[in-house]
Amino acid sequence: MIPPEQSGEFVARMEDVLDVYHRPYDERRPLVCLDEVPVQLVGETRVPLPAAPGRLERYDYEYVRNGTANLFMIFEPLLGWRHAAVTERRTATDLAAVLRWLADEVHPDARKIVLVTDNLNTHHPGCLYEAFPPPEARRLAERFEWHYTPKHGSWLNVAECELSALSRQCLNRRLGPAEVLRREVDAWVDDRNHREVAVDWRFTTVDARLRLRRLYPSLQ
Repeated sequence: MIPPEQSGEFVARMEDVLDVYHRPYDERRPLVCLDEVPVQLVGETRVPLPAAPGRLERYDYEYVRNGTANLFMIFEPLLGWRHAAVTERRTATDLAAVLRWLADEVHPDARKIVLVTDNLNTHHPGCLYEAFPPPEARRLAERFEWHYTPKHGSWLNVAECELSALSRQCLNRRLGPAEVLRREVDAWVDDRNHREVAVDWRFTTVDARLRLRRLYPSLQ
C-alpha cells in the first residue's frame, strides 16, 4: 500500500505504534497484535500424482471451490506466541468472540491488553456491543488499550508478518474443506510456538523520521 505524502494523521499513528513496539515486556500489559485474512477453500477433482525421484508432486489444473473461511491471527511478538482462529465469517461478532477469549482465557489477570490492529471496519470496540449486552461489552472494552496502524500502513502490524509466513509455509496449496484448514493451521501454529519464533522489530521512530521524512508535513 502506498502511504499518503505529508500526512499528519499517518505519521501520528505510525509513531504511536512504533513507540508501543519498543515498550519493555510487562505481563500486566501484554502486547497483542491482531489481523485477519480470508482463505479460499479449494479441493481436488482428481487424486494428485505423488512425488517421485526427479519429479515433483503434480496436481490437476481442475479444482472444486469449497467456499471461503476467515483466519484471525493473534500474535504476541515479545513472547513468540501466536494463535490462529479459523471462522466461517469475518463479522464484528466473530471478532468480539476472539477478544473475549483473549481477555478472559488468555490474559485474565492483565490490567490492560495492549492491542494493535489495522483499520478494518470491524476493528473497533463497537464490535463488542454488537455481540454482547452493554454491561458485558463495557467490561470487555475496558480490558483493551487500542492502537491503530495508519491507513495504507498495515505493514506496521507485525501480525501481518505472521500471516505472510503462514501463507508461504502452509496456505500456498489446496486445502479443501475447513476441517483440513484448521488441522494444518493448528500444526503450523504448534510448531512455531514450540520454537518460540519471535519478531526482532528494529524500526524506530528515529528511523521513521529519517527514512520516511517525505511522509511528514512540511513546516516551511
